[in-house]
Amino acid sequence: MSRRHTSVTRLVLAAASALLATSAGLVLAPSGHAEEDLPVDYNFLVGAVRAGAEIDADPPGGNDWTCRPTARHPRPVVLVHGTAGNKNTNWRAYAPLLANHGYCVFSLTYGVVPGSPVPVNQLGGMGRMQDSARELKAFVARVLRATGARKIELVGHSQGTLMPEYWVKFLGGAPYVKNYISLAPVWHGTRLADPAPLLANAFGLQEDQIPVCAACGQFAARSAFMARLREGGLVVGDIVYTNIMTKYDQLVVPYTSGREPGMRNIVVQDHCATDYSEHFEIAADPVGAQIVLNTLDPAHRQPVPCMVVLPFVGPLGG
Repeated sequence: MSRRHTSVTRLVLAAASALLATSAGLVLAPSGHAEEDLPVDYNFLVGAVRAGAEIDADPPGGNDWTCRPTARHPRPVVLVHGTAGNKNTNWRAYAPLLANHGYCVFSLTYGVVPGSPVPVNQLGGMGRMQDSARELKAFVARVLRATGARKIELVGHSQGTLMPEYWVKFLGGAPYVKNYISLAPVWHGTRLADPAPLLANAFGLQEDQIPVCAACGQFAARSAFMARLREGGLVVGDIVYTNIMTKYDQLVVPYTSGREPGMRNIVVQDHCATDYSEHFEIAADPVGAQIVLNTLDPAHRQPVPCMVVLPFVGPLGG
């Protein structure tokens, strides 16, 4: 049996057990500091569904514009969602988790198609990434003004790992980022998007003119957007880049598209072989979350936990 077949089989078997995890406990998840801490939802699917019913809501612990950074955590964390996500659906684990650990946490919804009706206007990351990067630039400026900080920590998922690089590289963002942490990064594009530019051209369109999702064609490895972004290298200034990947990523194909020289490259299964997180659950995975916490605060590192983490729905256990 090939390694690829074995990996797929494991993923399918894990998915078959998913219903058992809807009431899963979090005993091995990264811990907060007190019983009154905000609840952290490591079940990405359920958390996103719940958040989807909350129109234009902030995630728990996020977007408190009165928050002031502390000496221990002097930089606010900005969370950048993925395609079709928003500031709430994508961050039901990370926003409360980081707030519980004493960070000022902020998230935005970007790339909404203008004029979209409810609930379509809750789907972000659909516009051209160049335009979304300008939205991110304005949002970060607001965060810095509100908190008095000089830099941010950036945590992105999926498109949120790639689009910010345009801001960093071309829109003056580099001096304002300390850590650039990517969950399911797409530095080399994904094969799933490769046909998009060809289809667009067949209809006389550019890759970023695809209806509904202009960003989708830009994920192609040979897209004009990707070529411009990668020209001259991706590492900018003194930013510290960390990439967190999962072998079971079904949308970033191959998952090693997230691996980039000059950056710290981590595969969660190298820390925990029973972590079956895929493209979505990696944004709520407690294994990856502890790696993020350790990256943001290396002076207070904690052991990276290991448990059975099912695709879409998170930790299995009581």
